[in-house]
Amino acid sequence: MVGHVVLPTSGPVRLLVDARTLIEPVHRAAVDELGPALRRVAGYHIGWWDADGRPSPPGGKALRPALTLACARAFAHGPPAPDVIAAATAVELIHDFSLLHDDVMDGDETRRHRPSGWAVFGTAAAILTGDVLVGLALRLVPPSLTGVLADVLVDLCEGQSADVAAETAASADVEQCLTTAARKTGALLGAACRLGALAAGAGPDAADHCRWFGVHLGVAFQLVDDILGIWGDPARTGKPAHSDIRARRRTLPIVAALASDTPAGRRLGRIYLSDRGADEPAQRIAELAAEAGGRAWAEAEADRRVRLAFGCLDRADPRPAAALDLRGLARLVTSRDR
Repeated sequence: MVGHVVLPTSGPVRLLVDARTLIEPVHRAAVDELGPALRRVAGYHIGWWDADGRPSPPGGKALRPALTLACARAFAHGPPAPDVIAAATAVELIHDFSLLHDDVMDGDETRRHRPSGWAVFGTAAAILTGDVLVGLALRLVPPSLTGVLADVLVDLCEGQSADVAAETAASADVEQCLTTAARKTGALLGAACRLGALAAGAGPDAADHCRWFGVHLGVAFQLVDDILGIWGDPARTGKPAHSDIRARRRTLPIVAALASDTPAGRRLGRIYLSDRGADEPAQRIAELAAEAGGRAWAEAEADRRVRLAFGCLDRADPRPAAALDLRGLARLVTSRDR
């Protein structure tokens, strides 16, 4: 169990750094409980070491733990209590699990500028490691909070199932895809916020408002992620150029472009939904998606979701300093380039 820690906070970037610093000992201690084979995969995936076990700088933004800690500060004075730090770590472990499994299902061979976990250690090892990370997360939180993690696991799996089904569906609906994003991405950010509030003693209504702040922020985060997957700089994102297009993923900007009923959208549909378009240059597909309004819609919807998130945050009535922190985090992650 971690004791109280006091860290300076200055802006949203500092919040992410502080969150990583606070959870690191608990995160490592949890993974150290694993046997050598699973521990090796977990530490590589998290970014603590390379494929040969040599130490490397940790990857990831620590956004979810930062949200947990900030929501706890919204309702409790003083430094974060051990239970709050444990909850923040549990959220990060669930995130680690989801990325490991997502890379397997999506066939993504790159994660954070290097080969993904399954590409190095194999599919079976990646799946088993993801499973055990869930168990580690459940160990960290008190029984009163395990239901929050159980709920988010159901949402994550339902969201991923809908996402997989959409890839082979004859058509895709924008509202359905937004609902999927709320479950696949928004649910974990919502759980991070709810856990922080509950661990700090917030009432159920305030905690639920915090959850919805996280859900809307998560949808905005997914929209930005989808924009970067098509138009982002590979040197910044750590993924190959146009990776989502090459995999023919129906991400939110693509779905919006396909539904636009514009000449560019119809041309995009003939390419994207037909094997005959498999050889079309990815750059041209990205241009068509933009011409059909997919990028502009995604940017506008991300902005709208941030406004909805801020409304939910106001209804939670957090302490003013914590509200500023949470708003800063929201703006940071929705204006990122990686």
